Amino acid sequence: MSDVTIQDVFEQFLPSIADRSFSDEQFNAIRCIRNCRTAEMGAHVSECESCHTTFIHYNSCKNRHCPMCQGMDVDEWIDLRREDVLDAPYFHTVFSIPSQLYPLVYANQKLLYDALYHAANKTLAELSGDPKHFGAKIGYICILHTWGSQLNYHPHLHTIVLGGGLDSKNHWRDKGKKFFLPVKVMSAVFKKYYLDELKDLREDDKLVYTGKASFLRNSYSFKELLNSLYDTDWIVYTKETFAGAHEVFKYLGKYTHRIAISNRRIIDMDDENVSFYAKDYRDAAKYKPMTLSGEGFLSRFLLHVLPKGFVRIRYYGILSCRCKRETITLCRNLLGCEKYLSQLRDKTIAEKLMILYKRDIHKCSKCSGHLITHRVFGRYMLC
Repeated sequence: MSDVTIQDVFEQFLPSIADRSFSDEQFNAIRCIRNCRTAEMGAHVSECESCHTTFIHYNSCKNRHCPMCQGMDVDEWIDLRREDVLDAPYFHTVFSIPSQLYPLVYANQKLLYDALYHAANKTLAELSGDPKHFGAKIGYICILHTWGSQLNYHPHLHTIVLGGGLDSKNHWRDKGKKFFLPVKVMSAVFKKYYLDELKDLREDDKLVYTGKASFLRNSYSFKELLNSLYDTDWIVYTKETFAGAHEVFKYLGKYTHRIAISNRRIIDMDDENVSFYAKDYRDAAKYKPMTLSGEGFLSRFLLHVLPKGFVRIRYYGILSCRCKRETITLCRNLLGCEKYLSQLRDKTIAEKLMILYKRDIHKCSKCSGHLITHRVFGRYMLC
């Protein structure tokens, strides 16, 4: 495994793009990643009462775009979600938009990312509720990814779909391992709802046209784009069902808190370039080394910094927060599932670390003596 981290890449190549204008969110992500687990973020200093050994643990930045800050969040999120997982089929469905839309979407990230969720939700709710297709109310979790394996801009939704639901009489219904909605119909309905919202935003004058989307200020150019989008086949596909509920947990963790690139995918860097592993879709999606200039690497990475306050993980149907307490209990009773009790709910950080990693932060790792811990504040301390 390489010792090169995203932090190292920023340190070396940030000066080459420092003259560019960054959004507030991008600037904050840069600052957090550069200072993560350094004295700038503050620290917890512990001293053993018995052997007087001193331990210094620098704080994480807790920025959601930082590759070094996702581990415990993933484990905790999975543990809490296990309370809602049923002994039923689950499917992974991906909603994508055509590349012609990318410049406009990037110029209007919050509005047009939201439109992705709205269109996917309406598509799944409409088709699953239609007796011709399924005739039941289902649940699903949507997670936005904005990147491809090569750090290119590729906004799409990963959706974990509960493969069963409640009919009008509150009876459980599912089709086993067979996905219950026709993919071609899903694609057409998803396209309709997304473009309807896009046209509404245009008519309400809520869109901006910056960068490569500037030509779309012209009404004729915008209409031409719409026509091409209606003529394009949009891609919606569904993967195979999961092999049991335990696989759902692992898969959820894999997709929910993922960021554009992890440190373990970075191979090396020199004075000019950064090498990393990326999927080669021309060769069965195998991971192969890819090299970009340091400037190009950072530019691509920063494309995926989300708008402030944007919610990436959203819950719908019988898994939505407002109704899942009653509906999940009903579904569990109908299916005869045992309820999983969270190990981490209402626990302290120390208790969570002990449960997850068998690490006692109150005990000296050298002599097992008791540690006395003090907080040392840093310039950007967040925790």
